[in-house]
Amino acid sequence: MQALLERIARAKRRPWHAMTPADARAAYLAAAEVLEPPRAPLPRVEDLTLAGRPARMYAASTAGPLPTLLYLHGGGFVIGSLETHDSLCRQLARRSGGAVVALDYRLAPEHPFPAAVDDTWAALAELAARGDRLGLDPTRLAIGGDSAGGTLAAVGAIHARDQGLPLALQLLITPGTTANADTASHRLYAQGVLLDAADIAWFFDHYVPHHHRRDWRFAPLEAADLEGVAPACLLLAECDPLVDEGLAYGDRLRAAGVPVQLEIGHGLTHDFIKMGRALKEAAAFQQLAADALKKAWQHEPH
Repeated sequence: MQALLERIARAKRRPWHAMTPADARAAYLAAAEVLEPPRAPLPRVEDLTLAGRPARMYAASTAGPLPTLLYLHGGGFVIGSLETHDSLCRQLARRSGGAVVALDYRLAPEHPFPAAVDDTWAALAELAARGDRLGLDPTRLAIGGDSAGGTLAAVGAIHARDQGLPLALQLLITPGTTANADTASHRLYAQGVLLDAADIAWFFDHYVPHHHRRDWRFAPLEAADLEGVAPACLLLAECDPLVDEGLAYGDRLRAAGVPVQLEIGHGLTHDFIKMGRALKEAAAFQQLAADALKKAWQHEPH
């Protein structure tokens, strides 16, 4: 990991906070899959529209109906797209044997909070109501994402509980969960481990005004009650500003009686799950995620 960080530092890429959102999106897209294995071939990859938004379905089989993961990409609610997370979604579909439906939710600052949340909820509702038309099994539905997408997945799981929609699993990869970037890990890893404090502030300032930051739809740790949400698989990185809030969310879920599988990638940074070409741990954690999905899909959803 250290060697990788040194290589990234030598490349002297401009930090996100020094760019416009449009430039940052282009830079993220150009670099997004450099550290990932080539896109795995799958029997079924299909662009579609879900709740009025572009989406892409990845399936390890042409048979149906397949259990399904709704996947929300990372990128601080400002950057990221179907293309930046294509390789990762293919791996999750290939390894789990199910279908992964990635959602191209609206991004800030053009579409500030809660646009991404609304898109997530609408997509989840449509998969539950009409997923069978796509060869999917709406009774075996999971939600997941990385970073900001992990936040959206956690919020989607709370909403699903409130709507009486049973989910098999919430897959939370290095999620953000707090209202303010003020935990010890934010101070400890403020600089030099891929996601700097100034970048986090830049993402948040584009996405959500300060007076909304205690809203649980932005910070799921602020939710009054987590009882009855879907079982969780939490995949965290030790050297990540967001690690403390991931741990805190796992604790909150456990205290509410929610089954939690929690794994920490020691010595790893934020976004490690997308570095499979350089880090063997990325593939190992992708497999952990896939195994958690397989296991959850075999049980009755909560």
